[in-house]
Amino acid sequence: MGWFSSSSKQDTSAPTREDRQKCWETRDAYFACLDRVGVVKAGEEGNACSKEKKQYEGNCAKSWIDYFNQRRVIAEAQKERLARANEQNQAARK
Repeated sequence: MGWFSSSSKQDTSAPTREDRQKCWETRDAYFACLDRVGVVKAGEEGNACSKEKKQYEGNCAKSWIDYFNQRRVIAEAQKERLARANEQNQAARK
Protein backbone atom coordinates (compact mmCIF):
# COMPACT_ATOMS: atom_id res chain seq x y z
CA MET A 1 0.00 0.00 0.00
CA GLY A 2 2.44 2.62 -1.19
CA TRP A 3 -0.07 5.45 -1.24
CA PHE A 4 -0.48 5.32 2.51
CA SER A 5 3.03 4.38 3.55
CA SER A 6 5.78 6.77 4.47
CA SER A 7 8.26 5.39 1.94
CA SER A 8 10.36 7.86 0.01
CA LYS A 9 8.94 6.69 -3.32
CA GLN A 10 5.63 8.49 -3.82
CA ASP A 11 2.76 6.49 -5.31
CA THR A 12 0.23 9.01 -6.59
CA SER A 13 -2.46 6.49 -7.53
CA ALA A 14 -5.81 6.87 -5.86
CA PRO A 15 -6.54 4.59 -2.93
CA THR A 16 -8.60 1.51 -3.66
CA ARG A 17 -11.81 0.60 -1.91
CA GLU A 18 -9.83 -1.86 0.20
CA ASP A 19 -7.32 0.87 1.14
CA ARG A 20 -10.10 3.17 2.26
CA GLN A 21 -11.83 0.41 4.20
CA LYS A 22 -8.60 -0.52 6.02
CA CYS A 23 -8.02 3.16 6.86
CA TRP A 24 -11.52 3.53 8.27
CA GLU A 25 -11.24 0.32 10.28
CA THR A 26 -7.95 1.35 11.88
CA ARG A 27 -9.28 4.88 12.48
CA ASP A 28 -12.32 3.46 14.24
CA ALA A 29 -10.14 1.17 16.39
CA TYR A 30 -7.87 4.09 17.33
CA PHE A 31 -10.79 6.39 18.13
CA ALA A 32 -12.44 3.63 20.21
CA CYS A 33 -9.21 3.38 22.20
CA LEU A 34 -9.20 7.17 22.67
CA ASP A 35 -12.79 6.95 23.92
CA ARG A 36 -11.83 4.22 26.40
CA VAL A 37 -9.05 6.37 27.88
CA GLY A 38 -11.17 9.53 27.83
CA VAL A 39 -9.17 11.53 25.29
CA VAL A 40 -10.83 13.71 22.64
CA LYS A 41 -7.85 15.19 20.82
CA ALA A 42 -5.74 12.55 19.09
CA GLY A 43 -2.11 12.63 20.14
CA GLU A 44 -2.83 13.55 23.76
CA GLU A 45 -3.21 9.97 24.94
CA GLY A 46 0.45 9.33 25.69
CA ASN A 47 1.32 5.66 25.21
CA ALA A 48 -2.20 4.41 25.94
CA CYS A 49 -3.17 3.69 22.32
CA SER A 50 0.23 3.31 20.68
CA LYS A 51 -0.61 0.06 18.84
CA GLU A 52 -3.84 1.45 17.39
CA LYS A 53 -2.20 4.77 16.53
CA LYS A 54 0.62 3.05 14.65
CA GLN A 55 -1.86 1.01 12.60
CA TYR A 56 -3.97 4.11 11.92
CA GLU A 57 -0.99 6.13 10.75
CA GLY A 58 0.26 3.20 8.65
CA ASN A 59 -3.02 2.72 6.83
CA CYS A 60 -4.21 6.27 6.26
CA ALA A 61 -2.81 9.17 4.27
CA LYS A 62 -1.51 12.08 6.37
CA SER A 63 -4.15 14.41 4.93
CA TRP A 64 -6.89 11.96 5.94
CA ILE A 65 -5.47 11.62 9.45
CA ASP A 66 -5.43 15.40 9.86
CA TYR A 67 -9.02 15.62 8.63
CA PHE A 68 -10.34 12.77 10.80
CA ASN A 69 -8.60 14.10 13.90
CA GLN A 70 -10.00 17.61 13.36
CA ARG A 71 -13.51 16.25 12.74
CA ARG A 72 -13.31 14.28 16.00
CA VAL A 73 -12.59 17.44 18.01
CA ILE A 74 -15.27 19.42 16.17
CA ALA A 75 -17.88 16.68 16.66
CA GLU A 76 -17.18 16.51 20.39
CA ALA A 77 -17.50 20.30 20.73
CA GLN A 78 -20.75 20.15 18.78
CA LYS A 79 -22.16 17.52 21.16
CA GLU A 80 -21.44 19.79 24.11
CA ARG A 81 -23.07 22.80 22.41
CA LEU A 82 -26.16 20.79 21.50
CA ALA A 83 -26.48 19.49 25.06
CA ARG A 84 -26.30 23.05 26.43
CA ALA A 85 -28.87 24.24 23.89
CA ASN A 86 -31.22 21.41 24.87
CA GLU A 87 -30.82 22.27 28.55
CA GLN A 88 -31.61 25.93 27.82
CA ASN A 89 -34.61 24.91 25.73
CA GLN A 90 -35.95 22.70 28.53
CA ALA A 91 -35.42 25.49 31.09
CA ALA A 92 -37.25 27.98 28.86
CA ARG A 93 -40.28 25.67 28.63
CA LYS A 94 -40.69 25.51 32.41
